[in-house]
Amino acid sequence: MTVDKEQVLRGSPLFEMLSAAELEILAEVSRPLRFAAGELVFREGDQGDSLYVLARGEVEVVAGADGKGPVLATLATPSAFGEMSLIDREVRSATVRAKGECVALQLTAENFTAFRKRSRDGFTLFLVNVARVLSSRLRETNQKLARR
Repeated sequence: MTVDKEQVLRGSPLFEMLSAAELEILAEVSRPLRFAAGELVFREGDQGDSLYVLARGEVEVVAGADGKGPVLATLATPSAFGEMSLIDREVRSATVRAKGECVALQLTAENFTAFRKRSRDGFTLFLVNVARVLSSRLRETNQKLARR
């Protein structure tokens, strides 16, 4: 499974404005994982310790730990998911299931702790980007609720 990890990270909004050197550090420690169609990446209620960036394919965010609830969102390359649990240290708020065969880069909380020590500025930019993505998702949710 050949994945240009640095290219994948560069395409994700979570890593905007990071330098080539910072992206290289994160690419080195990221781990590509392959998921078969229908396979669960993680379950609602699991303790979260990593985020994922889609390198290939699509995933569905679904309600319920069994992965059989309604689809809340479909994410495609280079979307990232799982970042909420890294930020708030709470359990996963939804289940993520591979829509078809897909590949995702996994970055753990431990990876980000090491990154923070090596590049405080890069880590700060990453956190600002996470805040932007979460803010955008909250706005979308508010608009959907307002239309109901």
